[in-house]
Amino acid sequence: MPAATKDHPENQSLPRFEKIGIIARWQPVHTGHAVLLSALCDRADHVMIGVGSSNVYNFRNPFTLEETLDMLHLTLTGRQNYTLISVPDLNNGPKWREMVLEMFGELALFLTANPYVYSLMKDVYPIQKPVTLVPDEDKIPLTGMMVRREMARGGKWQDLVPANVAAYIEKHKIEDRFKQEFGLQTLAIDSIIQERSDS
Repeated sequence: MPAATKDHPENQSLPRFEKIGIIARWQPVHTGHAVLLSALCDRADHVMIGVGSSNVYNFRNPFTLEETLDMLHLTLTGRQNYTLISVPDLNNGPKWREMVLEMFGELALFLTANPYVYSLMKDVYPIQKPVTLVPDEDKIPLTGMMVRREMARGGKWQDLVPANVAAYIEKHKIEDRFKQEFGLQTLAIDSIIQERSDS
């Protein structure tokens, strides 16, 4: 599915922004992210891309900050109008908000689908959900959890991420490390979530 580009007829009538910001965990960067990032870069003069929970390494954040930055750079190959920012968890909402304000500065728009982040940032930035900037025909219903689940199962996770990201993960044997360290936990948590949704 093609990424949104400035050549799309839909983008000719859509508003452009001087500077926009987004924070996500990107664990890992998948094809839905790729479409979103492309749309953001097309719609803004500059995009501030935060890597959230950058100081956390667990089953929900099994890719290191360096790996995540590498995956984002690969996905954004050919783009110049973005900045990647490490955004650690502080376990203190007000302090986290002040940190983000200092890191991101003035923004025309801040993007988040996280209700807690929305509650923290709604009084300082105009906010929209990221999906609102992606043309309907380009949207891909995919989450990082879905990719990690396939990776834990030994499934075809490669089909869910950009080809250069899949090659990077395989080259550095990150899949093997993930399955060894977090595979069983990922599948166990996924089973619990499924049981709750079925009950």
